[in-house]
Amino acid sequence: MSTPRTRTGLDGRVAMVIGGSRGIGAAVVRRLAEDGADVAFTYLSDTVSAEKVVATVEEAGRRALALRVDSADAAALTAAVDTVAGRFGRLDILVNNAARYSVGPIDQFEVDEFDRTIAVNVRAPFVASTAAARHMTGGGSIVTIGSLVAERTVFPGYGLYSMSKTALTGLTKGLARDLGGRGIRANLVHPGPTDTDLSPADGLYADVVRSHTALGRFADPDEIAATVAHLAGDDARYITGTSVLVDGGFTV
Repeated sequence: MSTPRTRTGLDGRVAMVIGGSRGIGAAVVRRLAEDGADVAFTYLSDTVSAEKVVATVEEAGRRALALRVDSADAAALTAAVDTVAGRFGRLDILVNNAARYSVGPIDQFEVDEFDRTIAVNVRAPFVASTAAARHMTGGGSIVTIGSLVAERTVFPGYGLYSMSKTALTGLTKGLARDLGGRGIRANLVHPGPTDTDLSPADGLYADVVRSHTALGRFADPDEIAATVAHLAGDDARYITGTSVLVDGGFTV
């Protein structure tokens, strides 16, 4: 018989996950709902997956809302945040998860790809965070999903992606300093190799990646979501402006 998991004190809270239909984002949506929050999330195109995630939130007894939004569209993203706050009457937690995974020789990227990567990976967290902060009248928590490549770019081809994720450290520190007086916390989570459809644990180079982790395995998305839920909850009320590596020892 399994031991019931301790809730992280999110009863009555409203959360929004930017990019929540698949992988780590979907795991975060599920975990926040299990811990008591009503959860809205955005997705780009996979309506079937989005509907499945909505069902898991409702099965947990919480309210759900899925919004189809391109994170590169700043106006649409701001409108989505405002919609969630209006629909649920408040907004307490924002998780920035949507990302563009651009990998290849850095001297072969076109400027258009650079611009799109920055729009999704850097500008979107800025836009969503500033929009959400305007609705966090009683304090709140902003958690952004980075990447271990911001700390260690061990393989070639990750220059653009690494740069975009490294920028999130400065954004997180700035948000923490500027919003701390209002009781709003901002933190950054750097996942390590995680078993998702984008980076499966049985993929072509998985054994090589696995060999670089101290624990010798990929993370389950739920393990990343657990850290996000902790940072979103009251047990982390004195944690802000920090980066947390959840990487199985990849960067040691």
